[in-house]
Amino acid sequence: MNLEQRIQSFEILSVFLQDFLNNKNNPRKIWYDKLEQKINESFLYNGWFTIENVKKSISGIISLLNPNNLNSLKEDNYEVKIPKTIALIMAGNIPAVGFHDLACVLLSGNKVLIKLSSDDKIIIPFLLEVLIDIEPRFKDFILFSQNKLTDFDAVIATGSNNSSTYFQYYFGKYPHIIRKNRNSIAILTGNETTEDLIKLGNDVFDYYGLGCRNVSKLYVPKNYSFNLFFESIFPFGNVIENKKYANNYEYNRAIYLMTQEKFLDNNFLIIKQDNNILSSPIGVLFFEEYEKLNELETQLISLKDHIQCVASNAKFKQLTTVNFGETQSPGFFDYADGVDVMKFLHQLN
Repeated sequence: MNLEQRIQSFEILSVFLQDFLNNKNNPRKIWYDKLEQKINESFLYNGWFTIENVKKSISGIISLLNPNNLNSLKEDNYEVKIPKTIALIMAGNIPAVGFHDLACVLLSGNKVLIKLSSDDKIIIPFLLEVLIDIEPRFKDFILFSQNKLTDFDAVIATGSNNSSTYFQYYFGKYPHIIRKNRNSIAILTGNETTEDLIKLGNDVFDYYGLGCRNVSKLYVPKNYSFNLFFESIFPFGNVIENKKYANNYEYNRAIYLMTQEKFLDNNFLIIKQDNNILSSPIGVLFFEEYEKLNELETQLISLKDHIQCVASNAKFKQLTTVNFGETQSPGFFDYADGVDVMKFLHQLN
């Protein structure tokens, strides 16, 4: 397979997924029932992976495989001379979160050795079944491992700060990308509209806040009033209907009440001031006040290795931001932790 054939296969996969979500005819419509079954199975296996969230992740994959993005790969001539085997150790915090890395490896012409997360082991294997149906030659480029990883040339591993230490110990001698915990933040100026804050609600509540691109902390002007924010996020109140989310929310609320800490609460989200931590527990959103945006920018640049993305309408000289509502919609070249995966793979040859 050459690059153009690989790209075409992923484009066909994207169309299949789009047609599935829209219930349209497709040459592979026979796969629809099985995909619906896998989506339901994901929720039964992992209570965080609701049908809505799995379909949301599928929408994200469709966006990722935008033809304009994929065709840009041709300009950089990502053709390998000798395929290498890339071990992928996937996270399982949100559905099919490892798909981007997987697509990068296969599009680059390399082979992939996949170590699935125990929390997310249903959707990605199915997507690869469909991809192989589209282009049978991919079968020789895809392997799964349930045991110790062996016979590979490079590693891409995603996990926590603790697991990254383990990954570094075992895989440090190989070419590698090892990712640690990161969090996303939002910077408010007080001039946001209701529409802005509704979109921010998606950044906070999509996937119940489990993704590294979910906003876990707000930076707000001194003496900021949260009234409009609470009014705007009211439509997201159904998150409390998920038992796992509700248990986390109620547990954290009980802890804060027992320790007599100050917080704001709307019966499905706790907002609490914390000037030291970026990562908030499920059901909690931290905030920190600032006085001047330029001083805040300097502070956040010093934390860049801990921040995945920043949502804001404010403009900065050095800090890169995304619009509200777009933290969970990265493009193909919006690589996690800012590490260019395609470049990494290309340099292995």
